[in-house]
Amino acid sequence: MMGRALLMIGWLAAAGLLIAGFDGYRVDGSEGLSRHVLLALLASLLLLFSHCWILFYLIGTGKVIKGAVAEHGLDPEMLDQIREFKNQTSPWLLLAMILAIVTFVLGGAVVTKSVPAWLHQVLFFVTVTVQVFTLRRETRVLIANERLISDINRQVTP
Repeated sequence: MMGRALLMIGWLAAAGLLIAGFDGYRVDGSEGLSRHVLLALLASLLLLFSHCWILFYLIGTGKVIKGAVAEHGLDPEMLDQIREFKNQTSPWLLLAMILAIVTFVLGGAVVTKSVPAWLHQVLFFVTVTVQVFTLRRETRVLIANERLISDINRQVTP
């Protein structure tokens, strides 16, 4: 249930990032720039929140599963599954978070004319692509994680 809520926040934040990005093309003054920056900040922070908590959620449920396997003598293959869940998501989660931060910060460099706008725009599209890819991967892993937890509950509940 918690994983689903975090995913919803992540997908809403990705939609917000798209809105902020396309709003950037409409910026024509300080008011438009303020709106663009605020939208981008909100979407970026929500993405960071979502990805960080999904990472912590997988770590936490992994510890619980390890404890249940040890305590109840369950199939040790379950431990391989949770390791695989982390391997499938952790690198992408970190990349998605780094790209969100760099894209936002680079936007400030565009305003000060330190970097060309096209660089920020290209990085935006890369960031959105990685966000969607990561969220799809997180969705698959969290569904599998939820199934594993349900399976363990069935095995340990008399």
